[in-house]
Amino acid sequence: MKSLRFPKPFKRRISQIRNINEIINESKTTGQRMADVVASVMGSWRFIILQSLMLLCWAFLNLIAWVHHWDPYPFILMNLVLSLQAAYAAPIIMMSQNRQAERDRLEAHNDYMINKKAEQEVHTIIAHNSAQNEALKTLHQEILKLEELINNISGKSL
Repeated sequence: MKSLRFPKPFKRRISQIRNINEIINESKTTGQRMADVVASVMGSWRFIILQSLMLLCWAFLNLIAWVHHWDPYPFILMNLVLSLQAAYAAPIIMMSQNRQAERDRLEAHNDYMINKKAEQEVHTIIAHNSAQNEALKTLHQEILKLEELINNISGKSL
């Protein structure tokens, strides 16, 4: 009988896969935390609604003021305040977006490593299945030979 060959057993070398969010949160500086908070607040509907209400109140109070207009009609002071807000908000939001891009790169790399491990396991499974198929084929051929031998022996004795 032909000897059966099987691949060596697959040894899983699994390194611990960590949550990307935990890794990012551990490495955040205070400035980065603040940038994320500012970006999440300024990117909310609550902020847009509150800011819109404040601007409407500002304009309304300056238009109906009888005695003192702190910012008369073209609302130059309001324009200045909004410009200052935009000047600071844009870089802070960009910092938060850059951190999100870094997180995305880490997640993509993590996905790549998981996929690479899965591919190795799939190749190992395929190799084992091929070896099993060959073993079954060999065993089947041996059974056929034994059946033929038994038939020959029982045919001669009758």
